[in-house]
Amino acid sequence: MSTLKNLFKHTFVYGLATILPRLLTVLLTPILTTYLDTEVDFGEVSLLFTYMLLLNVILTYGMETSFFRFYNEEGNSQRALSTALWILCISTLIFVLISFLGLKQIATTTNIDAKYWRWVIGVVAFDTLMVIPFAYMRVQGKALKYTFIKLINVVISVGSVALFLMATQKMTATFSWLSSDKVELYFIAFFMASGLTLLLVSKPYFKRISFDSRLLKKMLFYGWPILLAGIAFAVNGAFDKVLLQWMLPLSEDAAKEQVGIYTACYRLAVGMTLYATAFRLGVEPFFFSQAKEKNASEQYAMITKAFVVLGAVALVLYVVLVDIIKPILVTKPSYWEAMDVVPLILFSFFFFGIYQTLSVWYKVTDKTRYGAYISISGAILTIVINVVFIPSMGYMASAIATCVTYAFMMVLSYVIGKKHMPIPYDLKNICLYLILSVGFSAVFFYILRDYFGIGSLPLYLAGITMTAILIGVIWYKEQALLARILRIRKE
Repeated sequence: MSTLKNLFKHTFVYGLATILPRLLTVLLTPILTTYLDTEVDFGEVSLLFTYMLLLNVILTYGMETSFFRFYNEEGNSQRALSTALWILCISTLIFVLISFLGLKQIATTTNIDAKYWRWVIGVVAFDTLMVIPFAYMRVQGKALKYTFIKLINVVISVGSVALFLMATQKMTATFSWLSSDKVELYFIAFFMASGLTLLLVSKPYFKRISFDSRLLKKMLFYGWPILLAGIAFAVNGAFDKVLLQWMLPLSEDAAKEQVGIYTACYRLAVGMTLYATAFRLGVEPFFFSQAKEKNASEQYAMITKAFVVLGAVALVLYVVLVDIIKPILVTKPSYWEAMDVVPLILFSFFFFGIYQTLSVWYKVTDKTRYGAYISISGAILTIVINVVFIPSMGYMASAIATCVTYAFMMVLSYVIGKKHMPIPYDLKNICLYLILSVGFSAVFFYILRDYFGIGSLPLYLAGITMTAILIGVIWYKEQALLARILRIRKE
């Protein structure tokens, strides 16, 4: 009981640290869709964030997970902290220097103005330098501090964006010293927030330096597959925006416009993204701490089923309510033409969340290279589907590619994992809940939504009925598991 209770406690706290900031960040979507001049501007913001994601993965090169892995070894804690901190510091400084020397070339290659890249490089550098300090808080169990600082970061960034984009429209004289370019203002706000947050978490940098070259070699060896996996994940989760820019048979501005429209509706799938991310933050340290327990396999199996049970209900509910959420997050109807991608992206992140819980076998057995193999296979599949079908299907090809890729990775991880670390998953019921939730969601959105009409009473009655059926089936089959979860919440 204590194990499950501890897991849900960490999932809740770290979930709060993730969900609240992301919910606040999601509030930027209506601001951006309202105050950015065109869909092309939104497309440029989306492309820059894609590059930021890729750069963050490359610049951390698996060091966060390596830090978790080696911190708990006897006598390694201070050396692991210092080694991880300073190697990331050195490599980040090299990145900044090279990037600014090649700024014009970067702008030419990406077809995005260099003035935006100046701020993006700074944000990426600050974010990289914060990775290990935040990881250090997690291993120390300082969840509240972690959450508080994350919230400060988002409040500053969201508040600055809102001030710059909204207030400057009416008080141009007061803010005449600011750039008139709204996209640039957006990244200036994030630069300010990242810089201030780095100051708040910088205390570990002032600890006694105990850099260990031998330990560094171990950490790099452990982390390189995670780097490859991270790049592959970035390709799977974000690079479709860049591929749309490259592959659409349209002018540069028209392609960026399509990227903006696709990204706005992609963000409507935020609910499942938040759920999967919060769960990952809760279970990742837990996986390592439980690895040597006798009943570790049973605990892992229970955790996976708990994720599927709760996620299945969340998926159907979110699809039923998405047309109510839509005008709140995406204010301009011109963006709504990409609504058909929303269920596919929701399915994608549900599959991705399951994959994350299944990935325990290669993390706790130090076989992280298999994670890289699976992720790279997924990245190849993503690129192939996008390249082949974007010219004819546009952004629907990207949504389908994301969904197919995460489903493939989920299945592949399960199949390979059975050979290396057998875990007694309740496969029969997990598959049942997956089929019911995905099936109900697809029927509701792609069939009943058109048949009954968006926002109609019969449509919502149908949605409520589907949700009730799913909950009924789960309650009938999983009373013991649900009772344990409910008791944990009461405690």
